[in-house]
Amino acid sequence: MKELNPNAKIETKCLHSGYTPKNGEPRVVPIVQSTTYCFDSTDHIAALFDMPTEYMYSRFANPTCDAVEKKIAALEGGVGAMLTSSGQAASLLSILNLCNAGDSFIAATTIYGGTVNLFGVTLKKLGIECIWVDAEASEEELQKAFKPNTKAVFGETLANPALTVFDIEKFANVAHKNGVPLIVDNTFATPILCRPIEFGADIVVHSTTKYMDGHAVQGGGVIVDGGKFDWKASGKFPEFTEPDESYHGVVYTEAFGPMAYIIKARMQLMRDFGCYPAANSAFLLNLGLETLAIRMKQYCEQGLTVAKYLETKPQVASVNYPGLESNKHYELGKKYLPMGTSGVISFSIKGGRANAVKFMDSLTLASNVVHVADIRTCVLHPASATHRQLTDEQLVAAGIDGGMIRLSVGLENVEDIIADLEQAFAKID
Repeated sequence: MKELNPNAKIETKCLHSGYTPKNGEPRVVPIVQSTTYCFDSTDHIAALFDMPTEYMYSRFANPTCDAVEKKIAALEGGVGAMLTSSGQAASLLSILNLCNAGDSFIAATTIYGGTVNLFGVTLKKLGIECIWVDAEASEEELQKAFKPNTKAVFGETLANPALTVFDIEKFANVAHKNGVPLIVDNTFATPILCRPIEFGADIVVHSTTKYMDGHAVQGGGVIVDGGKFDWKASGKFPEFTEPDESYHGVVYTEAFGPMAYIIKARMQLMRDFGCYPAANSAFLLNLGLETLAIRMKQYCEQGLTVAKYLETKPQVASVNYPGLESNKHYELGKKYLPMGTSGVISFSIKGGRANAVKFMDSLTLASNVVHVADIRTCVLHPASATHRQLTDEQLVAAGIDGGMIRLSVGLENVEDIIADLEQAFAKID
């Protein structure tokens, strides 16, 4: 087959990017279930440790994973990508690739609860400080958060579960004025709804466990390198611009150019942490990616329908969905997510935690699970589950209260979804 047209639309890239079979080869991305690769000489292997241009060991790379990495990079508009075993691993490595003990980075408070703990507790133990900022802060206020040792800024396109819309351009402007990159978690939006690199982000991470996989069959994550950040001009990242003695003295910016960040992540961090996914996991992820564009359009359509329904219910104190004109992030949503704002809705039940739990336990179609962004409708009580470890103050900062329910609208008939919600509302009247 011929190579894909570089100007192909994103729906086409979902199906064809990353893998082009040669004459007589499998049409579908094959599963290469092997950890090892054979070479005809010791010198060949030695050369690969100087310049990793081929597969040598599946802790670094695998042909099946590589095809999926190339596809996701193409979807996000990046120069390269690296799969990880989970979204948390992607977030962790994205920071560790930039920060050492004694460094700091800035993060919006409205990010996923597990990432709050990772950044605020676990990284603190490693000597890396997370400076929390209000995502609504002005550029002037954000500037005050920077320290001389600040190495990155982190935010989430659509916050989980607060559903706030991250102002990517604002944060990118401030980050770049300070000579550091912006990292954006694009899990809920996916590249179908938003491509943060186009708005100034330098690095994008995902929990591929969510919409990208879509079927709740495997966990995973990915880091995408936008390839546009000038590490040398920044002057703050000698690990990119000076010899890496742990890897034969390579200078990443000189040897790999625009791909310096993602190659360094692979050859330093993946080498040492080994959180690389299995080939079979990447194969399953690719099946989800092939239908991602179609599914995201349907999620958005059904999510908006359900959000409008929830606004009419007297038992509901508030509905947080950026696709609603009443939402304070509606204009930001139109700017960054013009096709829609996913199928995830946060809403609060009157009566607080007790009524929220009773409502959720009354649902019959929607599953009460620790998951989100699935083809099946599911619900979760953030204050009791994903954000349970947060203090009351942190819950407020993350936009969470005891009555909040995170509803992930699936691909069932939307009338059936609403009927299930209706009968559960009747139980708390």
